[in-house]
Amino acid sequence: MSARPAQNTALFVKNLLLAASLSALSLGAAAQTSSLPITGQQRATADRVAQAGVPLSELAADAPDSHTVKAGDTLWDISKLFLKSPWRWPELWGMNRDQISNPHLIYPGQVLVLVKVDGRARLQLAQPVGSGSSGDTVKLSPRVRSSGVDDGSISAIALNLIEPFLNDAVVFDSDELAKAPRIVATPESRVLLTRGDLAYARGDLSQATDYRVFRNTRPLLDPSTKELLGYEAPYLGTAELTRPGQTTPLPDGKSEIVPATLTIKSVRQEIGVGDRLAPVPQRSFSRYVPHAPAQPMSGQIVSIYGDGLNAGQNQIVALNRGARDGMERGHVLALWQQGRRMVDRSGGQREEIKLPDERHGVLFVFQVYARVSYALIISVKDPVKAGDRFTQP
Repeated sequence: MSARPAQNTALFVKNLLLAASLSALSLGAAAQTSSLPITGQQRATADRVAQAGVPLSELAADAPDSHTVKAGDTLWDISKLFLKSPWRWPELWGMNRDQISNPHLIYPGQVLVLVKVDGRARLQLAQPVGSGSSGDTVKLSPRVRSSGVDDGSISAIALNLIEPFLNDAVVFDSDELAKAPRIVATPESRVLLTRGDLAYARGDLSQATDYRVFRNTRPLLDPSTKELLGYEAPYLGTAELTRPGQTTPLPDGKSEIVPATLTIKSVRQEIGVGDRLAPVPQRSFSRYVPHAPAQPMSGQIVSIYGDGLNAGQNQIVALNRGARDGMERGHVLALWQQGRRMVDRSGGQREEIKLPDERHGVLFVFQVYARVSYALIISVKDPVKAGDRFTQP
């Protein structure tokens, strides 16, 4: 494919690959691409690259000349084909700011072509084979696309890895569940409840009809300072209010308390007496764009989600940094393994030394609370444990 003149550089990058945002994970109505959370810094990067392109030194060693997007591809996977650091998608993204205000979503079947001109590299979309075109790259007209949750576009990472945790991993700033409605009894004194079973509960159930069921919260403490960061509530399932409770006065002046009745709709973990209820929140569309923190960021892993002591690739960890610290959804972070302490005997005498910390993994932040965040381990060499540290990549 022949190189275009340098003055057309901005048009080359108008329809670049790696500007796509993570497909919407939440339930709700349709959203437009005009609401994608593109930051000012990312726009500035795009504008700069639209004029200059990316140095060839930033490309992956085996970057292909082209790639046809397939069903099952993710933004992260495709980024790895072209860039040394997959999260650095703005390095290859540019756009014509006069005609389009947000990047295009990327869809299976689109052909991505790597163009190298004067020591710089750019991506552009090409006409798919068999489309009736002569095969040359084409300028795509910008269009506003309105779509639902599943509009066919590729996501930044595999959605199935984090989607369950958007309900599972819940952190409260205070121990508010201690005062939340609670299950007080079960039919025939059953110990465990399953889908379709009835449960009887007391408390204020006037806020909603649909409820999430949680086990009593457990505190999340900073690994170093032991400061309380929040309360993690293990998610158990959902229940629907089918009959409200009531209090009936008796002739002797006392009252008869009749608890509310709920039907268990789904079960993720065992549900029983004492478990707490919280209204199912209204979910809105959230789109994620992989990006590095704008400022230096460092912290530690608070815990491994679940019962494991160590975590590996595709597992979830809680971090001791949240929105108050500048953490954002989509942040990409580097994982570090602490260098071990040992005794150096090579010089004829015993001296205690500490080996350097080594970077050995990548985190993708997908849920952020005030003081705590949850992240997916994208890649890692060795087991991850509570207390391990992270920084900006």
